[in-house]
Amino acid sequence: MRPLMLAANMPRSFYRGAGRIDRFRGTAPSGDPYHPEDWIGSVTARSGAAPGGLTTLPGGALLAAAIAEDPERWLGPEHVARHGADPAILVKLLDAGERLPLHVHPNRDFARTHLAAPYGKTEAWIVVEAAPDAAVHLGFDRDVGAGELAAWVDGQRVADMLAATNRVPVRAGDAVLCPAGVPHAIGSDILLVEVQEPTDYSVLLEWEGFAVDGEADGHLGLGFDQALTCVDRTSWDTARIEDLRRARRAGRGVRPGVDRLFPELADAFFAAERLRPDPVSVLDPAFAVVVVLTGAGTLEAEHGDPVEVSAGDTLLVPYAAGSCALRGDVTAIRCRPPYAEISG
Repeated sequence: MRPLMLAANMPRSFYRGAGRIDRFRGTAPSGDPYHPEDWIGSVTARSGAAPGGLTTLPGGALLAAAIAEDPERWLGPEHVARHGADPAILVKLLDAGERLPLHVHPNRDFARTHLAAPYGKTEAWIVVEAAPDAAVHLGFDRDVGAGELAAWVDGQRVADMLAATNRVPVRAGDAVLCPAGVPHAIGSDILLVEVQEPTDYSVLLEWEGFAVDGEADGHLGLGFDQALTCVDRTSWDTARIEDLRRARRAGRGVRPGVDRLFPELADAFFAAERLRPDPVSVLDPAFAVVVVLTGAGTLEAEHGDPVEVSAGDTLLVPYAAGSCALRGDVTAIRCRPPYAEISG
């Protein structure tokens, strides 16, 4: 099985993009700004909008169906032993044409207890493009009481909520982990690669001015009294925020031309690597999504013909492609399931 080049897969959303995904991929704009995400190698459907979000392979088959038919060739025997026929990650390109609403994702314990699901939604961002003043809001900067949060949400007191968060400047090349439970909002004028647990669970803290009925759809069907218990209301001070942004210990040169991203806290959820061939980036066998950021080169697979790649390409690499090598004047991001077994 060779690496597969994927077309854009852009389900409709409730916030606006700014055409950055089309410019990045070199594709014609759709004219509809409400398609700000490209779900890459996805077996996860948009919540309430299936089959939206599911990846269709070249030839027309759904990736989810192909994996179900032959999970070990797609995912590898060790992965299947741990996770079954489930890739255990979702990767997106995300184009914030406006600031996203402040929201939060449940963790695994909450998802198991209240949503009968094995995954929450820890996520991480690798910034591809950012305006000079671009920033994200990440975590409350002080402890927030349960009643205070409920009053903010019920009254849609957005200014009060945002004033209580950390505004974190970001620039191209930054990698930021966002643990489940932490309130956050991606600011406008940012294009990023997002890797996350494979769900579409969000609790909205803010919705006014967005194309969504937050009162009806912002609480995962649980009601806000229950849904807001998933929010981490503790203070995220500067030291805690920096722990989410810091370079990984011993992450440089894990293999030739490969630097591993994200702090160790991400290890139970997913992994990502920055690829800079010098003269080659060596990739071990794994199910993975590759997003080519700059330049042009060749992705060579142990089993399958080489694939010519260039900036804006997105590729799905099955486990059965074997060991791979990226060559050329090119940089890329490789996103993959966790190296280690998922733990709670």
